[in-house]
Amino acid sequence: MKEALLTLQKYYGFKEFRNSQKEVIESIINKKDTLAVMPTGGGKSICYQIPALLFDGITIVISPLISLMKDQVDNIVELGINAAYINSSLSNAEVRNIIDNLRSGNIKILYVAPERLESSDFCDMIKDLHIEQLAVDEAHCVSQWGHDFRTSYRYISNFVKMLSKRPVISAFTATATKEVREDIVRLIELKAPNIFISGFDRSNLKISVLKLGSRFNYVLDYVRENKEQSGIIYAATRKEVDSIYEKLLEQGLLVSRYHAGLSDEERRKNQEDFVYDRINIMVATNAFGMGIDKSNVRYVIHYNMPKNIEAYYQEIGRAGRDGEPSECILLFSAQDIITQKYLIETSVQSPERRLNEYRKLQYMVDFVHHNDCLRKYILNYFGEETQDECGNCSSCLSEGEHVDKTIDAQKVLSCIYRMKRDFGVNTIVDVLRGSAQKKILQYKFNELSTYGIMKDYSKEQLSNFINTLISHGYISLKEGEYPTVVLNTDSMKILKGQDKVIFKEVVKIKKIDSDNRLFELLRELRREIAKEENIPPYLVFADATLKEMSTRFPLKREEIMDITGVGQVKYEKYGSRFTDTISKYVDENNIEVKWNYEKIISTKENIQNNEVEKASDLGSKKQKTHEITLNMLQSGKSIMEVVKERSLTISTVVGHIQKCIEENIDIPNINFDGIFTEEEEKEVIKAIDEVGVERLTPIKKMVSEAISFDMIKAVILKNYAV
Repeated sequence: MKEALLTLQKYYGFKEFRNSQKEVIESIINKKDTLAVMPTGGGKSICYQIPALLFDGITIVISPLISLMKDQVDNIVELGINAAYINSSLSNAEVRNIIDNLRSGNIKILYVAPERLESSDFCDMIKDLHIEQLAVDEAHCVSQWGHDFRTSYRYISNFVKMLSKRPVISAFTATATKEVREDIVRLIELKAPNIFISGFDRSNLKISVLKLGSRFNYVLDYVRENKEQSGIIYAATRKEVDSIYEKLLEQGLLVSRYHAGLSDEERRKNQEDFVYDRINIMVATNAFGMGIDKSNVRYVIHYNMPKNIEAYYQEIGRAGRDGEPSECILLFSAQDIITQKYLIETSVQSPERRLNEYRKLQYMVDFVHHNDCLRKYILNYFGEETQDECGNCSSCLSEGEHVDKTIDAQKVLSCIYRMKRDFGVNTIVDVLRGSAQKKILQYKFNELSTYGIMKDYSKEQLSNFINTLISHGYISLKEGEYPTVVLNTDSMKILKGQDKVIFKEVVKIKKIDSDNRLFELLRELRREIAKEENIPPYLVFADATLKEMSTRFPLKREEIMDITGVGQVKYEKYGSRFTDTISKYVDENNIEVKWNYEKIISTKENIQNNEVEKASDLGSKKQKTHEITLNMLQSGKSIMEVVKERSLTISTVVGHIQKCIEENIDIPNINFDGIFTEEEEKEVIKAIDEVGVERLTPIKKMVSEAISFDMIKAVILKNYAV
C-alpha cells in the first residue's frame, strides 16, 4: 500500500486515505472482486483510479450518464492521468483512434456507458485488450429495487464473459439497502467479493425539513442571503423548475436550469456554467447532478419532497463534497405526496415494482414527519444502527420543548379502533374534527364517542400529527397507492397507558459562512487561473484547501505542500501563485506567521475584524480586537458565546487568546462548551501524545473526519496553552 499512498499524494495532494478507502483499494490491488458502499463525496472514484494507475493493464469504468463522461475524464486528465471516454458524441474515426491509444498503452482509464456494452462492434474491438479492472459506478442501477434501475446494467455480466481474460471487478454505490447490495453481487456476478460499507453519515451536512406557507419566498430570501455560494434547487417537475428559474431570473440572480425538456446543447451549457462558477444557482429536476464532482456546492434545497430516501440522500450528497459545512433543506407540502404518486403511476409498469415504489415513498413521508433526529432516521434506514442524535438537523437544533402528547395520541388511536375498518389519514382527520361530509355520515362515524374530539386542531395540524405517529411506529400502514391506517402492538401500549408519546414542539435565514478577506483573495486567484485554463475553479483547489491556506499562511514550498489537497502536480502548476498572494497579504497586514508552533497553532491579528474593529469605552482608549474578546471572556462568556456575539470564527477567538498569552495578560478560566465533546477531546489528546503539538496536519490525520482544525486548536489551547 506504500506505492498506493505515494500515488495518492502525487496526483491528488492528499496525505492519507479517507475512511475505508485504504481497505477498498487494497482489496482491488489484490485482485479481489469488491463492492464498496460509500457516501456521496466519500471519494469512491479514487478507489478505482489508484489501482488503475498501479495496474499494468487498462481499467474500464461503467458510468451511467453519457453527458457526464467528459467532465469525469477532464477532471482526471487535469491531474495528469491518461484517460478517455467513448460515447455516441464521438465519430467512428475518433473511437478507432482511442482504441489505438488503448492498444499502445497511452490510456490507463476508459469511461463507457453501459449501453455501449450492447454493441458487438465495440466488444470485438476491445475483447482482446489487457483489461485489468472493470469498475462499475452507480452499481445500484443494476437492481430493480434500486432507486434508478437501468436495464443496460444487466449486460455487464455478459460483457465480462466475452473478454479473453476476466478482470477484477469493482462496484461502487452511495445508497444501497441490504436487498440492493445482494442484487449487485448476484447480477454483476461478483466472485466471493469483499464488501465494504464505510458508513452513510456525512456529518458536515446540516439536514432540515421545513413546512412553510410560501416556499418560494423562503427560497428567494435564502439565495439572496447566500448569493456568493453555489447551490442546487431540486423540484419534482419540469414545470416547477421553469417557474422557479424564471422567478429567480427576474430578481437578477445568477441562475440556470436543467431538465430533460431542454435540448442537449442547452443542458450542456447550463451544466458547464454551474460547474465553472459562471452562475451560482442551478434549478433542476433529479436529472441533474449524478457524477458531477463540483466540490463547493454549499447548499441543496428540495423545493418538493423526493420520491424516496435513496434519491434524497444521493441528491443532498452533492453538497459539501469538500467536507466543508453545507446545508440541505427540504421544503415539504402535502401536495408533494400526490405529485410523487402520480409520477409512480405514470412511469412504473410492473405492479411489483410499483408497490415497492409506494413502500419507499411512505418511508420518505415518514421522514418528513419524523420528530426525532433526521440523520439517525436516514442511517437506520440504510441499516446503520445508531441511537445517537446528530445535533446538526432541524429536529436536533429545534428550540422547542419536549411535550407529552400521549392524551392526543390516545384520542387518535381510540378513533381508529372504533372505526373498525381500514381508512386513510384524511378520513380519520375528518372524524376527529367532526366533519359532516357524506362519507362520514354514511358510515355513522358521527355517532362515535371520538367524533369531533380534536376540533382544536386544524386539518393540516391534525394530519401532520397522525403522520408523525405513523413515522414513529405508533400506527402502521397497509402499503399501496392509497395506504390505510391500522393499529399495532405499540398502539395498544399507548392506549393502555404503558408507554408515553413525547414529541418536540415549537425560520430565520442565516448566512452559511463568513469567510475572511484572504480566503476571498484566494478565490479570486482561483477564478483567474480557472479562466486561463478553461477548467472549473474547484479543479484548481477545493474551498477546504483555500480555507486552510487562509488560516495557516503557508509561504514556503514545504509549508504549502503540508496543506490538504496540495499534491506535487498541483504545487508545480499553481503553488507559487498562491504563496505569492499569501505573502503579499501577510506583508500588507503586518501578520506574524509562526508555522512551527511552540504552544499553539498560529498567532495573528484577525484582519477581517481589524477592518471593522469595534471600540469599547474604557475611558477614551480604543481597544484592540483581542482585548475586546478578553473582556468578554473575563465577564464569564464562553468561547462559543464570543463567536456568536462578535460574528467571529473559533479560530479567530483562539488567536485572540494566544495574543493575550504572548502579551503576558492573565487569562481567565475559559468555557469551551459547544466546541468539542469529551470524547473528541480525548481523541485529539491521544493523537497529540503520539505526534506532538508542533504541527496540525499530523494530528488531523490521526483523528476522525468530524474533528476540524478549529476543534484541534481549541483542545490544544485548553490543555497545553492556558
